[in-house]
Amino acid sequence: MTVLQLADEGEAADLAAFLSRLLHYDRAAAVRLQAAGTALAVFGRPPSFEVLAIRAVRLAKPYEDGLEVTLDITVSAGELLDGVRESAATAAVPAAVTGPPWAGVLPPRGGWKPEPGLPATDALRAMVAAAVAEFRSRTEELAPQSRTRAELDRIGREIWSRTVGETGLPVRAVHAAQSLGFLRGADPVLFSSGAWLRLRTPFGSVAVRRAGAGALGLSVR
Repeated sequence: MTVLQLADEGEAADLAAFLSRLLHYDRAAAVRLQAAGTALAVFGRPPSFEVLAIRAVRLAKPYEDGLEVTLDITVSAGELLDGVRESAATAAVPAAVTGPPWAGVLPPRGGWKPEPGLPATDALRAMVAAAVAEFRSRTEELAPQSRTRAELDRIGREIWSRTVGETGLPVRAVHAAQSLGFLRGADPVLFSSGAWLRLRTPFGSVAVRRAGAGALGLSVR
């Protein structure tokens, strides 16, 4: 079994927290791991938000396994969490699983350029709070016979698909960043590459396809 040496206990704790949040939304969550050099990227997709979440983890030394100098594997998030040892700053990589469809289509590695117009952290948090309050208010106003799953989903899609100003970033991406613990500290930065938008913070990133972007900008690996 491959055991990753993480940079320190803090990196191990942050990885464990990220995996725990993913499992909160999907107990059967899978994550795709890609390691090269001293960087490990962990990709997950919380189903409630329809976005791709990325957590970067620093390794103590360049990944190396025999002649293979990179790691690229899809595993169970729960099994990976079980293999994290915070005090030792290690993570045991479990056996590969058959990856969900999203795991085969990741954002491009390069070509990212900054996009203007993203509000500061406090304004983004207020935007999410207002959207949550609107959803609660509108659903509570429904007559009991109208409070169906289809109607709740319709209201949710309408609210969370709204964009942040002129950026094209859906509000659900900001909600995901906040729910996953990314939206804290320094103000996030928005980047674009092809069909993708990426909200990046010091604690992780959320990537989402632009609405109506077709199949451009995909990275199938």
